[in-house]
Amino acid sequence: MSSATAPAFWAPQARWPLPLQAFVRGRMEAALEAPDRRVDLVWPTVLGSPRLWELHPEGMSESELFSHSGRMLAALGVEDPAQAWRESLARFPDTAEKSGAGWRAHSAWAAFHSRASLRCGVGLLALTGQPLDDRYRLGCAVTLFNSALFYECHEALEGLWVRSEGDLKRALQGLILLAAGFHQQQHGEWHGMKNLWRDGLRVLLYSEGEVPTPWGTVQIGPCLDAVEQRLEWMRHGEPEAASQVLWELPRPEWNLGSTQSGA
Repeated sequence: MSSATAPAFWAPQARWPLPLQAFVRGRMEAALEAPDRRVDLVWPTVLGSPRLWELHPEGMSESELFSHSGRMLAALGVEDPAQAWRESLARFPDTAEKSGAGWRAHSAWAAFHSRASLRCGVGLLALTGQPLDDRYRLGCAVTLFNSALFYECHEALEGLWVRSEGDLKRALQGLILLAAGFHQQQHGEWHGMKNLWRDGLRVLLYSEGEVPTPWGTVQIGPCLDAVEQRLEWMRHGEPEAASQVLWELPRPEWNLGSTQSGA
């Protein structure tokens, strides 16, 4: 991801209501575990879109829903939109409800439709195009981090962390701590971000800017520099100024290289 344009979520974030957190989190966790479940992120992206909300205030027919979802479904290799819709709706009944005009966002999340649409859409974009093998989850984590979806990055890495051990487990823990620190920056949690970044740097002290894994090498040198710059400023700066200054410092990015075997 180019650093020339900041992603949509590289900015302070208001905390989400718990029902909305659960709505997005459940779909993202499923999509991280099984690539074919990425389709569950398509429907909230479309149904909650502010533009489509204006065009179809009473809901949209299935043919309209599938038409607006077409490019996303094609990118995921979905050949039968109707079947994918039925299966998603069975897994997540709170996706939509039927009106006289067709389908519209379920009342459980309709009040937050634009926020849910953007989060699901950016998350879906990050997960689309990843290798559909054992590299999938790490590839998702890196792209989610670069999309400033730090909570989702944390979730992606934790799924690898729980199945790892030894040096690999510790290195993944370091990446999780860095991501969690930037998540805290989004919410303006001064002490939380500082402690998480300190712990992350401590864990990754001897990484030399690279974290080798069986699924590829995560290159984090620029991110470590960005964290160190923030911690240096925080040693002398005041919490009241952090909401502006920390966003003006360089934005962190990770890059994913090949596995050590060159696969």
